[in-house]
Amino acid sequence: MANYEHVFVARPDVSPAQVESLLEELKGLVEEKGGTVGKTEYWGLRTLAYRIKKNRKGHYGLIDMSAGPEVLEAIDQRQRYSDDVIRYMTVRIEELSEEPSAVLRKGDDRKRRERR
Repeated sequence: MANYEHVFVARPDVSPAQVESLLEELKGLVEEKGGTVGKTEYWGLRTLAYRIKKNRKGHYGLIDMSAGPEVLEAIDQRQRYSDDVIRYMTVRIEELSEEPSAVLRKGDDRKRRERR
């Protein structure tokens, strides 16, 4: 099995709790199909670089996993037909990392600088 990062952008009018439940659904789907999940992260409501389907903002979510091709097909099908998901992308990576992603670390760095 290969290692992957899956990132998706959900509509801005969806609540953060719904995005968390979407992450849990994806986690359950990966484990059901025989894959393993390394970490899941909710990045919050962020401004998009450009408009997507008339939206200027979106809720971001990340899931790291070790999975086979059948898992990727199932995730692709689930995300493609979901009304809440605007965009999604799955990228193959060398190894799974347990530390927070760069997006979450950026927020921690800002908090440390503000304390000084």
